[in-house]
Amino acid sequence: MPAMSSRGRGRRTINEINMVPFIDVMLVLLIIFMVTAPLITPSVINLPSVDKANKQPDKPIEIVIKSDDEVQFKKDSSQGTGGTSIPMAQIGKAAKDAQGGDDQRPVVISADKSVKYETVVKAMNQLKRGGIDRVGLSVTTTGGK
Repeated sequence: MPAMSSRGRGRRTINEINMVPFIDVMLVLLIIFMVTAPLITPSVINLPSVDKANKQPDKPIEIVIKSDDEVQFKKDSSQGTGGTSIPMAQIGKAAKDAQGGDDQRPVVISADKSVKYETVVKAMNQLKRGGIDRVGLSVTTTGGK
């Protein structure tokens, strides 16, 4: 009757989760992201060009519309390539708040060449609805006559 004697001495199941494989996977993913992060290039906006353009104002508020219709908001153009992503419907309110009562501070829209004209007009319309009077478009100059 060996079966009777081992009935109460069977293997016990472990009710704890083994965290070691999970930690190993997370550390490998962390290393992968740390190595690939510097390789990601910042997005570049391909602006339309004109022969002559007025000098851009000193401290404009910048609305950047990328080729995938992503809208970014920059209070200060010295922030570099990054900005705060916001929905199209909120750019008027965000620009008005960034002006801080200075209605003469201009808002400049920088849109990629491949962005639809309709998207730029929607952005201008949202800015006008928000009470922004000074709206301009950013372009690059070709150095022509």
